[in-house]
Amino acid sequence: MKIALIAHDHKKDSLVEFAIAYKEILKQHTLYATGTTGQRIQDEVGLDITRFRSGPLGGDQQIGAMIANNEMDMVIFFRDPLTAQPHEPDVTALVRLCDVYHIPLATNMGTAEILLKGLEKGFVDWRLIAERRQ
Repeated sequence: MKIALIAHDHKKDSLVEFAIAYKEILKQHTLYATGTTGQRIQDEVGLDITRFRSGPLGGDQQIGAMIANNEMDMVIFFRDPLTAQPHEPDVTALVRLCDVYHIPLATNMGTAEILLKGLEKGFVDWRLIAERRQ
């Protein structure tokens, strides 16, 4: 599966900790991330990640384009709900695209854990979800 990993500044530490905890699952998939988040995961976790621009500089939109082109299967986006984001319209557009194209989206650690555990145990056939998107 193609999985995007994104985190707002105040949530980057949490996403790195999450990636450490779920490294064995994540390394079985193709990973993408926005700039700084991807660099931290590469450096601190050792996972291979395709990095896009920083979120405010278009990284969210690059991932959104992959979603619109049916090239992304899951998004894990640790959002900071307590801090205003200057690129909030981009964030909203990314979330909307996940809804439009039926892309599983986790915006917090609890949901992200459920998605990855379900993926690991085969509780959901993600290929069927992908077929429904086409």
